[in-house]
Amino acid sequence: MADANPQSNDTFSPWLDSGETPFVRIENVTKKFGSFTAVDNISLDIYEHEFFSLLGPSGCGKTTLLRMLAGFELPTSGKIFIDGEDMSCVPPHKRPVNMMFQSYALFPHMTVEQNIAFGLQQDKLPKDEISDTVNRMLQLVKLEDYSKRKPEQLSGGQRQRVALARSLAKNPKILLLDEPLGALDKKLRKETQFELMNIQEELGITFVIVTHDQEEAMTVSSRIAMIDSGKVIQVAAPADIYEYPNSRNVATFIGEVNILEGVVAKVEKDSATINIKGIKAPVHTGRSIQATNGEQVWVAVRPEKMIVSLNAPDNLSTNVIKGIVWDIGYLGNLSVYHVRLSDKRMVTVTMTNRTRETERTITWEDEVYVTWESDASVVLLS
Repeated sequence: MADANPQSNDTFSPWLDSGETPFVRIENVTKKFGSFTAVDNISLDIYEHEFFSLLGPSGCGKTTLLRMLAGFELPTSGKIFIDGEDMSCVPPHKRPVNMMFQSYALFPHMTVEQNIAFGLQQDKLPKDEISDTVNRMLQLVKLEDYSKRKPEQLSGGQRQRVALARSLAKNPKILLLDEPLGALDKKLRKETQFELMNIQEELGITFVIVTHDQEEAMTVSSRIAMIDSGKVIQVAAPADIYEYPNSRNVATFIGEVNILEGVVAKVEKDSATINIKGIKAPVHTGRSIQATNGEQVWVAVRPEKMIVSLNAPDNLSTNVIKGIVWDIGYLGNLSVYHVRLSDKRMVTVTMTNRTRETERTITWEDEVYVTWESDASVVLLS
């Protein structure tokens, strides 16, 4: 458990309103395959119009949970409600959801417009309605000029947009996306993330996405459910899950972080002091913690919150580490410093390159001081 999290500043935050009713309610859902438990007693509330991410490493149970929402798998125990209706006896084709698969699953012998129209034709809708819907979807995903092409004539990003248009054509209440951008290169994936956000905002449909890409989840989500070994270990808005992780597991999965092991020296009303193993100066945090003197804890500090300097800071009493620059990575907009401590542990610091100067004032094997503000210290109990 971490320090008490502040409420998100997002304007869209129905989860903070006790009067709001969840659109999707997952209650104590467990899924077993033989003796293996893929999903372990998960409970989640997802609200209408959310862009909700299920984030975690491969094999953590996130895709199994998504498939249970779609109806392709049934829970071993527990219930799933969508818009107030128990889905226990509702088959996949009658659920108010549609699913976009990682493989896109386009029909290779059909054109773009035929792929988009397929589900509507299966529902035997009038031809005029199908044509209008297909044209609207083509405009939505900006593929009007590619309507007569077949999937093999499209780029990966274009095929992804066809699959998205086909999934949205039937106007589902919820769109389920299983690693939808995994096949795209990094640049295209970033561009498509914003396209997805714009489409979701325009249509107002609830999106639930499965991903193992932390950056993707942070970019698109209103909230993230971090899943590990079949259990939900934290649910929060992206900024809150990054700034206030509730465990080392979450802190290390979401972004880069320095974890310092220590023992609580003093707890006060609005602050705490931690003695860190192998470091002379203690760590001070500007928030109270739910721990007692002498208890083992871990302090998480993000690399961008730290400053590396050749000069000793004015205050050497707290939040300062002395070490040797072991390695430097120049990434254009920022530099990454790996500082080696006396006990051979490494601390990572990232600093923005604010000038065009290519000569660094800090270089390899320099003796340096690493410092940070008290508010950057997040104390974790597990």
